[in-house]
Amino acid sequence: MNKAVYVPPEDQDEVDLGWMREALVMAEEALDNDEVPVGCVFVKEGRAIARARNRTNEWRNATLHAELEAIDHLLPFHTPPLSQITLYVTVEPCVMCASALRQIGIGRVVYGCGNDRFGGCGSVLDVSTSPLLDTHAAYDAVGGYYREEAIMLLRRFYMSENQNAPNPKKKATRVLKTDIPPPPSAGTTPGSSRPSSTAPVREDEDEAPSAAAQLLGRQGMPIGSTLASTPRGLTPAP
Repeated sequence: MNKAVYVPPEDQDEVDLGWMREALVMAEEALDNDEVPVGCVFVKEGRAIARARNRTNEWRNATLHAELEAIDHLLPFHTPPLSQITLYVTVEPCVMCASALRQIGIGRVVYGCGNDRFGGCGSVLDVSTSPLLDTHAAYDAVGGYYREEAIMLLRRFYMSENQNAPNPKKKATRVLKTDIPPPPSAGTTPGSSRPSSTAPVREDEDEAPSAAAQLLGRQGMPIGSTLASTPRGLTPAP
């Protein structure tokens, strides 16, 4: 059963939406660099203290998800538990990242779209709050923030041919789908009795763009930059 919790659009806070726009900027940067378009921003006391994006293709390293990239740059300056920090990420953290976030004691996670294959915040496994993992404190994780934009970014990526794949699939004749299926019923929003909503995303389907480009192009939107980078002193794999 899906235990992920999503906040209905009408209940989403403008501050959270503003930081999610920052995460979307990082996801766009990932897409521009032929990476799975996932971006994130770690925020403490109203200030971004780290931003990152996926770099798995660049470094041929499957562990270089956006969240872990940023964590590597956070820990030298912020001692766990990081209970005063909120993570904004465009896609629900996978099981690996959700576990890492729990181990560093993250305070809160806000994400865009869910992931029904790898989600660690309730879509697949309840890593974020499960009492079975009692060695580290649980954290709140809620989704649905710019969900459609996050899904459409993923669709744009999976419409392209991944030259890093062992057997790249020809996708020249595929048509980008713009319809977003109705979300499954999941948990309820904290403080609300209404069902929450979002649609799960499969990271190997031809899913995902929409108004992401329009959204990020509006005047007045925050401008993102990569504060978390590749490992120091190294050169990306050719």
